[in-house]
Amino acid sequence: MAAASLEAQLQAAGLEIMGRCEHLSGLPGLLQQATLLQDFTAAEADVLGLEMIRVHAKPGQLMIREGDASDWLMVLLSGTVDVSKRKVGEEAAAGESTTTRLAVVREGAVLGEMSMIDGEPRYASCWALSDVEAGVLSRSAVARLIATHPAIGAKLLVKLTQLLAQRLRNTSNQLVKALRKTGEA
Repeated sequence: MAAASLEAQLQAAGLEIMGRCEHLSGLPGLLQQATLLQDFTAAEADVLGLEMIRVHAKPGQLMIREGDASDWLMVLLSGTVDVSKRKVGEEAAAGESTTTRLAVVREGAVLGEMSMIDGEPRYASCWALSDVEAGVLSRSAVARLIATHPAIGAKLLVKLTQLLAQRLRNTSNQLVKALRKTGEA
């Protein structure tokens, strides 16, 4: 996806475009808090930041819509975000909330990495609970990074793989717990 069309897509979602994530390393604590950036030097993080579009969301604003097709991820630079999934079938009984909260995440969290990698529709929706700033990284930006800065691109792909593996482990552990509960009933 070209940068212009990515910016248009983000603006259509109501997100304010604030330019590029220049000097990403200068954000207090981000390199330590963001699992994705923990192994990056300040200079490497700044190169990565130049490939990211900086956006702002207001409290209550939808940032990622479940079911949408897109090929980018977000790194939260500041603020708090609610990650929720629509209920289906019996879960969506009349009078009850139609969503289930999966997580509340803060600066340093990564959102939307699965869709960025596999191109499948978004698994969950993300709403800003406070003023939020995020860096948006597209699949095409990752490809550019791999071509122009192979070591940084490789480091990014390793970190994304580790993040996905950890999320799979967490999901598997939750599934095992749920199955144990079902067996006890």
